[in-house]
Amino acid sequence: MQNTRLWTLRLCYDWMSLGHPGDKREPNPGFSGPQADAPTAESNQPVKYPFFSYINVITQKEMDFFNSSDQNLTSEELFNKMPSKILVSLTLSGLALTTTTINSLVIAAIIVTRKLHHPANYLICSLAVTDFLVAVLVMPFSIVYIVKESWIMGQVVCDIWLSVDITCCTCSILHLSAIALDRYRAITDAVEYARKRTPKHAGIMITVVWIISVFISMPPLFWRHQGTSRDDECIIKHDHIVSTIYSTFGAFYIPLTLILILYYKIYKAAKTLYHKRKASRISKEELNGQVLSESGEKSTRLVSTPYVLEKSLSDPSTDFDKIHSTMKSSRSEFKHEKSWRRQKISGTRERKAATTLGLILGAFVICWLPFFVKELVVNVCEKCKISEEMSNFLTWLGYLNSLINPLIYTIFNEEFKKAFQKLVRCRC
Repeated sequence: MQNTRLWTLRLCYDWMSLGHPGDKREPNPGFSGPQADAPTAESNQPVKYPFFSYINVITQKEMDFFNSSDQNLTSEELFNKMPSKILVSLTLSGLALTTTTINSLVIAAIIVTRKLHHPANYLICSLAVTDFLVAVLVMPFSIVYIVKESWIMGQVVCDIWLSVDITCCTCSILHLSAIALDRYRAITDAVEYARKRTPKHAGIMITVVWIISVFISMPPLFWRHQGTSRDDECIIKHDHIVSTIYSTFGAFYIPLTLILILYYKIYKAAKTLYHKRKASRISKEELNGQVLSESGEKSTRLVSTPYVLEKSLSDPSTDFDKIHSTMKSSRSEFKHEKSWRRQKISGTRERKAATTLGLILGAFVICWLPFFVKELVVNVCEKCKISEEMSNFLTWLGYLNSLINPLIYTIFNEEFKKAFQKLVRCRC
């Protein structure tokens, strides 16, 4: 109906622009046709039509009406999106705050607790620092970008944010590789590596990880400026296949392969070590059983020796007094139940080690593999597209690994649990 009215008004405008029979006009020698007619020289003023002015007013009002309708429609759409935006911003802000808090607890626990001053824990502390930087310097800008649906902070801030994002996320992944390498050498070459496992050695590993992360993250930023980028977006477009392969393989696929190989060897070595200890215990139990029938107190000391050795190798924080008092229980009960109890403990530890490795690998693969598969496929395949919502989801799934890392690497350590409890009590 509105379009019909505008069309009718347009016809009136065209008719009025042709003039009427009473007007004296001379044809324009340079043009032909009715639209080329001009006022006579007798009148220097253009011909004015009151009705034409009225038509102009009506037409302008009609166009204002349609413009206001478009604005109202946009406002209504924004109003409908508001609840979802609030939910997304609150959820992502909660994840960022939780990640910041947990990694802060890990860092504080390692700094304050003297028992945690160990080279292996220095790697975990550096990992927590990296994940803390992701939560503080990367996540907040990403939240604003997602909620606003456009980049509003300029290209300089965009470059800084992207460099910090890529560097910290890559560094977090490489820390997992360094921790896997440290654990592998500690198990397969325990005696020799114990002398090399110093704070200086841990510091060198951390420095190398950060240097590699910077070298991996800088080239994609350089390639980003080779093409044109809009002011309202802050992304890295991998127009070159070389840059895509370089960044994805350097930041994820090569570390993933290294982690899988190392943890597989760790699991095999731990399983072999358990079986060797089990065979050694069986032979020693037969010898200790013979001594048990000859001397009570002496046999208690002989039997407790391999058990204490096993506990000390598997758990450095073992309380030897408790073990010794436990081994001084009644000899008849100990003689019949000792073998079954040790087999149960060995099986429990083997399952615990497998569970820990499974959680570490599972969390890492689930969080980061979808993102890097998307990065590789979308940038290599020109016809492959992905929605902005899915892209944001996969990005934050990778950020979620910074929340999971401190939980996995500390939840199975009793010293960390005690340190966390002390910190919470002090803050309360």
